[in-house]
Amino acid sequence: MIRKTHRKSLVEQVAEQMEQLIEQQQWTVGTKLPPEMELMAEFGVSRNTLREAIRALVHAGLLETKQGSGTLVRSASTLGSALERRAKKSTMLETLEVREALEKQAAQLAAERRTETDLANLEACIQSCRHASAHGDVEQFIASDLQFHKNVVLASGNPLLVDLYEHMTGILYAFIQDVLAMEPCLQTGQEVHLELLEAIRKQEPESAAWYAARDMNILKEMILDAREESYEETNRNIGR
Repeated sequence: MIRKTHRKSLVEQVAEQMEQLIEQQQWTVGTKLPPEMELMAEFGVSRNTLREAIRALVHAGLLETKQGSGTLVRSASTLGSALERRAKKSTMLETLEVREALEKQAAQLAAERRTETDLANLEACIQSCRHASAHGDVEQFIASDLQFHKNVVLASGNPLLVDLYEHMTGILYAFIQDVLAMEPCLQTGQEVHLELLEAIRKQEPESAAWYAARDMNILKEMILDAREESYEETNRNIGR
């Protein structure tokens, strides 16, 4: 049976236009939406229509309404919002396993498609890691380390892969921040990055994928060790 075509309501049209503004980064994550009267004039709609459109985007996870702060942009895409909600329900290791799959594919594609600009960006991240390590700057090391991985994904030249990875990485940041706050880890990260960079530079896809997987396995081991130490410490405290 052929169904009748569905014409979009005014609310749906406004919500779609607002979503496009967010995806095109005219409204960036964390910024506050313009005043209600300004938006009503811009879209040529009533207050009720505007509020319904905003409610729809709040429900979709793109916007967030805070008491006393107005309406803020919460996520850059409905895909990102959905991924973040799902990732929060997963264990850290489950999230790492997905991240490993993405990084292996990204490294392989990066080795095939990288440009000289991509290589320069990766080298800059490694230099930043070295500088941070030499000065014991853990925060800077973590930021440079994460940026290195993001640059590998960017070098893949696949926009969808970039979006997927960005939201998988965000959910791990706080935990990685705790785990990498150890001196030995600062040295380990540099060595792995150098080998991965060389594989990408030499355009060796299989080697690049292997080094990316090894990097994730090292992180997994660190997380498991940290959890084991935390578990043992808890047991010791209970036994006192």
